[in-house]
Amino acid sequence: MLEITDLTCTRGDRQLFSGLNFSLDSGALLYVKGQNGCGKTTLLRAICGLFLPESGEIYWNGEEIRRLSDDYRREILYFGHHNGIKGDLTSVENLRINSRLSGYDVSDKEIWAALEHMGLYGFEDLPTRVLSQGQKRRAALARLLLTRSKLWILDEPFSALDMGAVEHLQEVIANHIALGGMAILTTHQEVALTTGQVEHLQLDA
Repeated sequence: MLEITDLTCTRGDRQLFSGLNFSLDSGALLYVKGQNGCGKTTLLRAICGLFLPESGEIYWNGEEIRRLSDDYRREILYFGHHNGIKGDLTSVENLRINSRLSGYDVSDKEIWAALEHMGLYGFEDLPTRVLSQGQKRRAALARLLLTRSKLWILDEPFSALDMGAVEHLQEVIANHIALGGMAILTTHQEVALTTGQVEHLQLDA
């Protein structure tokens, strides 16, 4: 369980939000909404431990995340605005390195299957710099199919994707939730995933 208690975050001399409280259980999706600049990305980075809030606490299964350190990081997968892939490497090589850095023992067969599942059949062994923006996004998102992390933190994951890829990614996220996973996401796109039985957090209300 993720629990946020009295969280306050500032950027420069501007307070983005204060006294924020919410919790998220297994099998739940939280949709974070708000206008640009309201602090959505800052909140997600704070939950990942990449941004130090001004005040408040973030707990994972009752323990403060700063005390859990690497034990907590293994439980989360953060997907931000940038794809986080190296252009000189192929999609297979990027995923192989990412899996090793994350401490996962993933076979090349699993990597190729994940890329095919994300619609990159025939492009797996090309340098990612030659791929389209949508293909690069899908190559990066293939990490979701290889991770064992319980909490997915997804900041605008649908950007640069065509309609078919958006639908497919929604299925991947929904399946993760159905299997007892957790997800927090932001998106400016109207998608079916955020209009169903999901929890909502409005930051600029």
